[in-house]
Amino acid sequence: MKDTPAMADQPTALLQAVKAADPALQTLLTEATQALRHRVAPDGKPDAALLDEHQHAVHALSWLATYIEALRQLAGWADRLAAEDALGRTEALILQIGFGEYLTQIAGGIPMSQTEFARLSDLGLDWQPDDDLRRLMAGNSPAARAELVRLMQDNNRRATFGASGLDDELEMIRDQFRRYADERVIPNAHGWHLKDELIPLEIINELAELGVFGLTIPEEYGGLGLSKASMAVVTEELSRGYIGVGSLGTRSEIAAELILCGGTEAQKAEWLPGLASGQILSTAVFTEPNTGSDLGSLRTRAVRDGDDWLVTGNKTWITHAQRSHVMTLLARTDPDSSDWRGLSMFLARKTPGTDDDPFPTPGMTGGEIEVLGYRGMKEYELGFDGFRIRGEDLLGAEPGRGFKQLMETFESARIQTAARAVGVAQSACEIGLQYALDRKQFGRALVAFPRVADKLAMMAVEIMIARQLTYFSAWEKDHGRRCDLEAGMAKLLGARVAWSAADNALQIHGGNGFALEYTISRVLCDARILNIFEGAAEIQAQVIARRLLG
Repeated sequence: MKDTPAMADQPTALLQAVKAADPALQTLLTEATQALRHRVAPDGKPDAALLDEHQHAVHALSWLATYIEALRQLAGWADRLAAEDALGRTEALILQIGFGEYLTQIAGGIPMSQTEFARLSDLGLDWQPDDDLRRLMAGNSPAARAELVRLMQDNNRRATFGASGLDDELEMIRDQFRRYADERVIPNAHGWHLKDELIPLEIINELAELGVFGLTIPEEYGGLGLSKASMAVVTEELSRGYIGVGSLGTRSEIAAELILCGGTEAQKAEWLPGLASGQILSTAVFTEPNTGSDLGSLRTRAVRDGDDWLVTGNKTWITHAQRSHVMTLLARTDPDSSDWRGLSMFLARKTPGTDDDPFPTPGMTGGEIEVLGYRGMKEYELGFDGFRIRGEDLLGAEPGRGFKQLMETFESARIQTAARAVGVAQSACEIGLQYALDRKQFGRALVAFPRVADKLAMMAVEIMIARQLTYFSAWEKDHGRRCDLEAGMAKLLGARVAWSAADNALQIHGGNGFALEYTISRVLCDARILNIFEGAAEIQAQVIARRLLG
């Protein structure tokens, strides 16, 4: 340990140092924002053409802001632990390594992808960290990483590597769903994936009994009335078992949020109890073949037919569509419109299908999209030709509000996606560590080789960073504060962390990781989707930047 700054030996001093770094980082972000604003918002409001012209710099600002917020939340996590006398050696090393690595990346280049880096020079800045920041940057040393991995071996199979910083109630929830994932999901998940099977209804019924589908639905409508933080914890643990299982609750979460925010009292009374109990399964029907993230350009149309609506058009990437009872369906109700203002949201009833007759509802057809991963609910293309929706099933009983209603759900959806990413990353880390302990090469376990240990250490550190940013977003939501920026950051970073963890865990497996029989091959495929759905990384960075520059 002589070759590393002994910051973790003095956790109180380390904590003071990382907290003292925040003003300098905030000043850096302010300078970067102002510098870019001069380029893309010369008249005070961001110009769309200039945002496109300087897109790399725009996204660099988003990543910079995400890193600074992530470090702020990592410091906040350590501060809470210290207040409870729970900032132990593992946690201090995570704090030391995390600040060391992320500060170094801020100074030298933040990876937006494998070949694209966010550099301060892109923003017109020549930043020189002061001596205090440079001491923190030195904290990510080989000795620190090696010690962290030794501690991870001692604590293998704990809920996380390092205390999560949650209160007792949330830790109890975590323990309950971790046990469920270990006992009921992990032993079966790889088989479901390889056979490309739907998650068994038995599992869905068990999740319903555990309250997964009604976690955040108010008690008056049959839910548990719990916090978004509890939703994040449950989603994380179930996704650690299998992303398909962790994503089952996302369907009801999106539908319930839409109804709670935009539905009539009659719609709330009719739909929410069934969603909460799991007796009603829902699916989100938004995306179209030629629109992707450009939801404002949707072409599926709904026209009046007496009191009802008839829908015609095509949708794609619809998850769990075969089994669902209701679709939250976005369609154009104003034929003279060409943007988001002409869209309406419907609670479209359908009959659940079977393998022999997947889409029996009149006016509706569908076909499966074969995918690499994220298989447990399956993906579908849907076609509508005179599909009838009852008049009372227009969400909020008012046309033209669909896009705004959907926007109200994006915070929760992205928090949940960030939690899924953390769970997938945790799974990759645990699988990678176990393989590194079991596999022997040249007379030693793989974990004894520094570059294997380095991979595992950085997985644990980045997972904790993404976890704390996700929890913070959920806490902000629970306290009624706007958190679209923080939720977007959590999703942006979490997705990259999940992919990195899965990729590195597969690398630890060597050739075996490329074999379908090894679980890590599935986790890699599952991790890849996280950077695409609920807003691709590029779209997410654009949205974050618009908020920062606006």
